[in-house]
Amino acid sequence: MPSLVAPAIPVGALAASDQPTLPIGSGVLLRPWRIIDAEAVMKAFQDPEIQRWHVRRADSVEEAREWIEGWQSSWSDETGGHWAVAEAEGDELLGRMSLKSLHLEDGKAEVAYWMMPTARGSGICTRAVTTLTRWALEQGGFHRLELEHSTANQASCRVAIKAGFEGEGVLRGAALHADGWHDMHLHARVRTEA
Repeated sequence: MPSLVAPAIPVGALAASDQPTLPIGSGVLLRPWRIIDAEAVMKAFQDPEIQRWHVRRADSVEEAREWIEGWQSSWSDETGGHWAVAEAEGDELLGRMSLKSLHLEDGKAEVAYWMMPTARGSGICTRAVTTLTRWALEQGGFHRLELEHSTANQASCRVAIKAGFEGEGVLRGAALHADGWHDMHLHARVRTEA
């Protein structure tokens, strides 16, 4: 059945270009993941806060490598975009930014992130979300970006608000965490707000 509306992002548009590296200022950038990041990813997923909100852990460097391979291939598969937040000099891993659940026809994606304990509270996460959002809405062709977090995760809520994501409501019992079902706060930005 033919669509009456052209897709917001044509199939193949992302895969036709290399995943960009995006500077966020103060010597920090968003860059595509590298296999050599596996040890740092495994270390990150030992952190109780990352486990609490992302409901995963990495039990080996090999497992973290497999995750990174999936993150890398998601760009060419047009199913996601995953970036390491890293120092431009020295390349220390500071966190992760992602566009996931891509719906190219509707120009929609979800933003997700985590930060290493040493980078929390520094403003890097907010700058990284803002940079990724600007790229996705202005160059990436997306129309709407959503961001969900547990209503118990106040730090994530602060980042969302500071990055310009307007609160849209609460999704009751929407995500299963290790301690049970959590209500999720939904935030969003649309291109007209970029």
